[in-house]
Amino acid sequence: MSIEIDQLSFTYSGSDTKVLNDITLSIPQGAFFGLVGPSGCGKTTLARCLNGLIPHFHPGVLDGSVIVQGLNSQDHQAHELAQKVGLVFQNPENQLVAPTVERELAFGPENLGVPREEIRHRVETLLQQHHLEDLRYKAPYELSGGEQQRVAIAAVLALQPDILVLDEPTANLDPLSAFEILQLIAQLNQTMQLTVLLIEHRLELVLPHIQELLVLEQGTLIAKGPPGEVFNNPRVSQIGVAVPRMIQLLQQIENPQIRSTIPLSVEDALRTVLKEVRR
Repeated sequence: MSIEIDQLSFTYSGSDTKVLNDITLSIPQGAFFGLVGPSGCGKTTLARCLNGLIPHFHPGVLDGSVIVQGLNSQDHQAHELAQKVGLVFQNPENQLVAPTVERELAFGPENLGVPREEIRHRVETLLQQHHLEDLRYKAPYELSGGEQQRVAIAAVLALQPDILVLDEPTANLDPLSAFEILQLIAQLNQTMQLTVLLIEHRLELVLPHIQELLVLEQGTLIAKGPPGEVFNNPRVSQIGVAVPRMIQLLQQIENPQIRSTIPLSVEDALRTVLKEVRR
């Protein structure tokens, strides 16, 4: 397994409230999982547990265990786990620190002591793969939100992790930039066999690629399974998770065959409707 979480609970220092409560979860290598839940349910805290920010930088009481690529997060420091788990923040400005895009991509490997020639190879490869050549000498603060997010993802990949965790990467992006970023994430999962855990609200844009959907409520994992199965659970919408609009639309149609369908894309929804119309 790529990620093994066993009876994980966490309480931040100075608080009596558990942010995560007895979570047990396995994610296989190369899988694409989505994570949803209302604000404050513990999604970001769970992401921080995977790369060692918790408990090494955010102190508190952690019970249970988090094993990533065979490493126990409590026994290994964040710089070790960063080579296994890449974490992309909601706001890319919070993790872009270098004066140029080129230097940003080299920053992580340099700090880990990667040989210079290998760093150059990784930087050039990532600049080409992520279409960043024209931005090579630009400062990150000069870039658009979508460009910054692409640079942040590329900078994380410069460490060559096996797992990519993204905490609402499209939260501050316009619809077109959000579509491009989510398509990039799906492509990385498919072509590089990266394990992906995506925290995201705009699920319509990526739902066909998600193999399993996780739902958190007040730190507890209340649902897990294929997206169609999860969205068919009435409790998911009751706790404030935004059900994709195409699913909402079909559920309002009087035809029972259509209402029982949980489409994962606009194309799926159109096929379902046209099939019933032709009958």
